Amino acid sequence: MIELDGQSVRVIATQFGPFAVVTDDETVVEATWLRAEHEVDRLKENRDGSRLSARLADRAIEEVQAYFRGELTAFTVPVRAHGTRFQKAVWQALCAIPYGETATYGEIAERIGRPAAVRAVGQANRANPVAVIVPCHRVVGKGSVLRGYAGAAVDIQEGLLALEQGLLLLLPEMFDLIRE
Repeated sequence: MIELDGQSVRVIATQFGPFAVVTDDETVVEATWLRAEHEVDRLKENRDGSRLSARLADRAIEEVQAYFRGELTAFTVPVRAHGTRFQKAVWQALCAIPYGETATYGEIAERIGRPAAVRAVGQANRANPVAVIVPCHRVVGKGSVLRGYAGAAVDIQEGLLALEQGLLLLLPEMFDLIRE
């Protein structure tokens, strides 16, 4: 969890529940589903930090909404995720998984040169602070089994994968910004 000093927050409603994006002046630093009570309390409403962070937050939310409409397959907003070197290597590998495809934890471990670190890849995937934009939902267990997403939200992972495979239609009215 990051502090919000000088940062901007945008929250949208999705069919999977509220989703928040937090930006500083240069990057998206957090994108998360608001499922836990403390997250909802911390990020429940839009707020502006600096003018630069507000513009970037608006741009990030526009991209997230376009993704949910099936109009965007790759994000262009800059991201800075705070984590260990290992976590960052995993998150970088996640960004290389093509839209609509999946990779296993073992495949990610191989790609980062740590084939024995399958469980650690799972933990790094779970710790991803920039959900959807850094596509941790594209990682599955051996045999394409869904092992969990954003903690325990397999329903969200299943829905995002269905969306990317053209099996799910999300209506535009689901994406109105939540206003005070």
